Amino acid sequence: MIRTVAPAKINWSLEVLGRRDDGYHEISTVLQTIELHDELTFDAAEGFSLDVKGPYSPGPDDLVLRAGSLFAVERNVSGVDIHLDKRVPVAAGLGGGSSDAAATLRAMGELFGASEEQLAKLAAGIGSDVTFFLRGGTALAEGRGEIVTPLPDARESYLVLVVPAISLAGKTRAMYAALTPGDFSDGARTVALVATIGRGQPLAEALLGNAFERAAYELFPGLGGFRDWMLEAGARSVHLSGAGPALFAPASGEPEARAIRGRMNRARRGERVYVVRTIGASEATLVWRE
Repeated sequence: MIRTVAPAKINWSLEVLGRRDDGYHEISTVLQTIELHDELTFDAAEGFSLDVKGPYSPGPDDLVLRAGSLFAVERNVSGVDIHLDKRVPVAAGLGGGSSDAAATLRAMGELFGASEEQLAKLAAGIGSDVTFFLRGGTALAEGRGEIVTPLPDARESYLVLVVPAISLAGKTRAMYAALTPGDFSDGARTVALVATIGRGQPLAEALLGNAFERAAYELFPGLGGFRDWMLEAGARSVHLSGAGPALFAPASGEPEARAIRGRMNRARRGERVYVVRTIGASEATLVWRE
């Protein structure tokens, strides 16, 4: 039996540089894994099965099943029994599904044998975030998000993470469609952020940001109220992760993060509030044999 983690991520920065000739948007983003995670266990078997614990029902396009099936075809594997303990909120901008897919590839590679190059090829066929999650830690993603460059682990940080219980149909498509030229930038913020990480320095909050924030506060009903709630509780700044609706606020350390969380003491509409720590590549990719 193999057990592994599938951590969530945030985007320290997410810049959209403009619309490309092929209809996609050019982005530049720094991704970071955090300790909030799913857990998956794998047993060799005849055929495939996926058992899920938690508020998630896998469909035919589930990324875990897709990753497992692609690996099985590539490596001539008969099957595997998978148990997923789902803890990362879905469709929140935290990358949970992509992380589960990467964990599946990583664990099956451990069970049945596969090189890093083979796993990376399979990951690229599923999605750009899957490529990032194969290694985890801190990384720069460019192009449509498919060009992933590992970076040194950013300094450990504590965050207050809020996941509102709100949704938006066709979220990613709707968010890109809502962008205007005023939301585009030249990537300089991300370049400066990458340089800061390379020097091992603390991340300046002025370098953090997300091109989708204006659109997110317009399209997600009530999202601005959650931002205001975090600021009223003492957060110095609040940022969107991915295409949302998850919001995070950096803190100076665990005590400050817990103090902010403690002041956020009134329930609203089913939101989840976490104090989380960023994690590096080695912690983000732990695999155990049992």
